[in-house]
Amino acid sequence: QVQLVESGGGLVQAGGSLRLSCAASGRTLSEYTMAWFRQAPGKEREFVATITWSGSSTYYEDSVKGRFTIFRDNAKNTVDLQMNSLKPEDTAVYYCAASGRHYYLKSRYEADYWGQGTQVTVSS
Repeated sequence: QVQLVESGGGLVQAGGSLRLSCAASGRTLSEYTMAWFRQAPGKEREFVATITWSGSSTYYEDSVKGRFTIFRDNAKNTVDLQMNSLKPEDTAVYYCAASGRHYYLKSRYEADYWGQGTQVTVSS
């Protein structure tokens, strides 16, 4: 069993930056592919970024490419999401997720574990 806890959300102006962090407990994160998803009000939870268990490969949703970067530190059991050049449409609750079964975690149906989410609000 893995427990995931996100932090780092908040209110930022358009063009600003935030860094989200996901801390894991229960089991070592190096066993899992990790990802960030987000859910805006009235919308389905959508994929943002994923990173393989070793950190050697990443994959991003098109709208965040070049602006967001996903990192992991297996020694610290953390996965971060650096978000730059934020836009109002990035406003959502951001969730950390883990999968022990997939190379990339790009579908919310494939996640084995979820965090509770952290709110990101980008004002125009």
